[in-house]
Amino acid sequence: QVDDAHADIITSMAALVMLAVAALSAKGATALSTGGRSPMTMRLRVERNANFAKLQGGYLFPRVNRIRREFAEAQPELAEKIISLGIGDTTQPIPSHILGGLVEGAATLGTPAGYSGYGAEQGNSDLRAKIAATCYGGTGITPDEVFVSDGAKCDIARLQLMFGSAVTSAVQDPSYPVYVDTSVMLGQTGLVDAETGQFEKLVYMKCEPSLDFFPDLAKQPRADVIYFCSPNNPTGAVATRAQLEALVAKATEDGSIIVFDAAYAPFIRTPGVPKSIFEIDGAKNVAIEVNSFSKYAGFTGVRLGWTVVPDALEYADGSKVRDDFNRVMTTAFNGASNVVQAGGLACLDEAGLAEIDDLIDYYLGNAAILRGLADDLGLKYCGGVDSPYVFMDLNGKSSWDVFTQILHEAQVVTIPGAGFGPGGESYLRLSAFASRANCEEARARIGKLKHIFH
Repeated sequence: QVDDAHADIITSMAALVMLAVAALSAKGATALSTGGRSPMTMRLRVERNANFAKLQGGYLFPRVNRIRREFAEAQPELAEKIISLGIGDTTQPIPSHILGGLVEGAATLGTPAGYSGYGAEQGNSDLRAKIAATCYGGTGITPDEVFVSDGAKCDIARLQLMFGSAVTSAVQDPSYPVYVDTSVMLGQTGLVDAETGQFEKLVYMKCEPSLDFFPDLAKQPRADVIYFCSPNNPTGAVATRAQLEALVAKATEDGSIIVFDAAYAPFIRTPGVPKSIFEIDGAKNVAIEVNSFSKYAGFTGVRLGWTVVPDALEYADGSKVRDDFNRVMTTAFNGASNVVQAGGLACLDEAGLAEIDDLIDYYLGNAAILRGLADDLGLKYCGGVDSPYVFMDLNGKSSWDVFTQILHEAQVVTIPGAGFGPGGESYLRLSAFASRANCEEARARIGKLKHIFH
């Protein structure tokens, strides 16, 4: 029921809307009724950001979800059978010790002594110190170079905001779509080339399987900002120490900044393989690192990450990159949740790290099953070792066609490689972030579809 006071408010709001509509009409706003739009829809006099018109279709993962949803609606009898090896969303529950940190963080807010409001935009000082010590011990990274956030993906967008439209960016091809799409949104690119599928003014670093999906750096033109991910999404490739040394040397020679995405670092189990770019000499002069608790501890829905911006990193004019990123964070971000940061602290103590190791072991076990699927099918692949992704070579077949066939014939969702850029066409990405039973069942179902792949 609506009381008199609320009824008056609703009436007043309706009147204001009517006045606004009348005012716009008087100024020449044109009502449209074409293209399936409502007769009341009207064009305003605000110009659209032209960079958004350059983007190609929808963002990859919502597009895949939409196709899955439409399939389930069209064939409801098969909806319950759908298994997802698609989006890299964790499925295992948050472990008990880490969960206890979240619960305690929430409970503390219910006490006068423990309540806290706004925190530092850069993050809880204890958590910053713990990240520096636990994840970057021996590298010289200090707590004031660590910025706690709501995730690596969000921080990539904040970094793009900081760099602005005048820089030239370089991305691996294939590549996580966020690097490309945010470059387009910020106005760093021209239009997409219809023939190549690549955006003008964006440097695509071709990553060939013959080089273990690492770019031939000698052939790459200079870029201001180089986006690089290891373990890589989507290919599952993991850069060696020698390769990262070459990347740092390239950035040093060219005077470029590397944005190193280390979100999958805990999956690295091979001795001697770097988990951070800052394990490489000279990296603090040329690199930023983004990371996240999402895949560490099942925080995909909890949201907690961090970015490291070394104090030594300077622009051409000598100003510090860290100062500009600090300005972005203090202006456009109010800090990560106090509750979530309490969970982050629990992640990085001894019991929490042990729980993270158990989770990683579980998903790597799933990755081994997916590697087995590729072997069953007689397909070449990359990843699945030190990485949760298996990137299967489809022998020249259309990745969207194969994706569609697998969904319809096996009710398994995968990710078409073309969604990661031109270099991903004829590949299919499988994600180990599913239950063990679902990975085994998906292997059995897809294994019966050899006719699709040969």
